[in-house]
Formats: sequence, structure tokens, C-alpha cells
Amino acid sequence: MMQDIQKTSPDARQEFAFSDRDFRMISELANARYGLFLQPSKKALVHSRLAKRLRALNLGSFEDYCDLLNRTEGDSEQTHLLSALTTNVTHFFREVHHFEYLKTVIAPTLTAKAKSGDAVRLWSAACSTGQEAYSIAATLLDIDPELRKYDVKILATDIDPQVVKTARDGLYPAEQIQAIPENWCRCLTRVATARADEFEMDNALKAMISFGELNLIADWPMQRCFDVIFCRNAAIYFDKTTQARLWQRFAAALGNDAHLMIGHSERLSGPAEADFKSVGITTYQKQTTNKHRDKGDEN
Repeated sequence: MMQDIQKTSPDARQEFAFSDRDFRMISELANARYGLFLQPSKKALVHSRLAKRLRALNLGSFEDYCDLLNRTEGDSEQTHLLSALTTNVTHFFREVHHFEYLKTVIAPTLTAKAKSGDAVRLWSAACSTGQEAYSIAATLLDIDPELRKYDVKILATDIDPQVVKTARDGLYPAEQIQAIPENWCRCLTRVATARADEFEMDNALKAMISFGELNLIADWPMQRCFDVIFCRNAAIYFDKTTQARLWQRFAAALGNDAHLMIGHSERLSGPAEADFKSVGITTYQKQTTNKHRDKGDEN
């Protein structure tokens, strides 16, 4: 999951001139391709982030960098641009109230649904390096370890292929594992890797999760309705219009009475407000009939 670029303040040395035109070109490209909304107040921060890319590419100016981004041979740079403009800050069981609600309120219903023979689908829609998705899986297996035998799947997606690879590998620094509450640890078999300071997620958790790349403002290939969607600290990157459209799309992707979890600094807005009722801290339950999706398989 992503954090607001304004919360990072590296030293912005004017090694490269960065004109308003350069900033506008990068802002427009980031908005068109990724939905990122870069306010003028972020110009210095964008400069300091992207100056590293200019050095790495041996470019002499931001004008050269903008030119590269708009050429076919610059396609591979898009990933680096995205990574530079977003900060993936996350940890296991972040915003723990969501996982407590999942455990105490939602999971019993999902367990009954799975054991009745129905499919259960959850979506970590801005999964970053994967801690959120693994926390969801651990919460479900803590309720009932037998769930791994049923049709229960977690789709975990992010726009950044680099963080998706980290998530799929499931290797994390020891200090992150140590932060997991003791009562959850039995769900997380800790396997030391060749590097003593890294741990690998248990295969039982990995088996429940499908990781993939997905741009939230582009088309979504999934057709089956979800029972729960986590999308936390991603909408803060979008302007109000894009946010409202995203909430509507989530409403359409959720089944009746399904749940949506969003970030602590985010709020539902636009027409989708009528589709949800608040049931907890940044936790919402869909209350309208989903007429948009109802068949097919996906993840």
C-alpha cells in the first residue's frame, strides 16, 4: 500500500534545473498513466526523487528525461518513475482494527460460506510488498486452519511490478516478523533464509494468495464478485473525481453485504456513498444490490 509523497522530505538539491514545464509534463504523464495527482506544492519533492533517476541514466536534464519517457525505448523507465513517485510503506497487521473486524465479524460468515461449497474471494487492491495480503490470509487461517482446503482465495494486486515481485517471494526482514502479535505467530511458520535477517512466509499462506500487477484506473479483468476488498492508502494519490470513480467501481465489484476497508486518511465520496454504510473505523458494508457482476471466475 502506498503512502503520500508529501510525507517524505529528502534534501532537494538543485543539481538539475527543473522548470514548471518539466513538472507539468511529468505530472500529466503520471496522471494519464497511473491516476497520480501531483499538486504544484510537490514540485521540490518530485525533483529530489527523480534526480536520482537522471543520475542513474546519465541524463543531463529533466528535459532529456521527459523526452525519454515519451519514447518507446523509455517504456522500461515507467516502472522506475512510478516507484520514485510513490512510497511503499507498510507492515504486517497495519491498522489492526481492520483485521480485528475481519476476524470477529466477517470471517465467521466467510467460513460458513466456504464450507457450504461456495467460493470466497478477497482482494488486497494495493498490496504493496504483500504484508497486507499475508495478514489477511493469517487472520482467516487463525479462525479455521481447515479453510485452506476450501475455495478461499485472496487476490493481491499492485501497479508496481517491483513490489509485486517482493510480495510473491514472501521474504521479509526479521524486525517485521517480530512486530507480529504473539497470538498470530502460530499462523506464520518462520523459515530462516540464507540471510539470517530474513524470513519467508509459510507455504500455507502463499497458497491462498494470487499476486499480480494491476492499474486501478485501467480495466479490471476480474468478473466474480468479492466478499471483502482492502484498498488502503492508495486513493490518497488520486484527485477527487478519480477517487469517487474508484469507490463506484469497488461497489460494483462487491457482492451484497460485502465489505470495503480503506485507509485511515481516506473517506468515501461521490455516488458510492449511497451504496455503503459505515460499520467501523474506515470499514464499510455494501447495502445495494450488485447488478454489475455476478458470473465468471477470475483469480
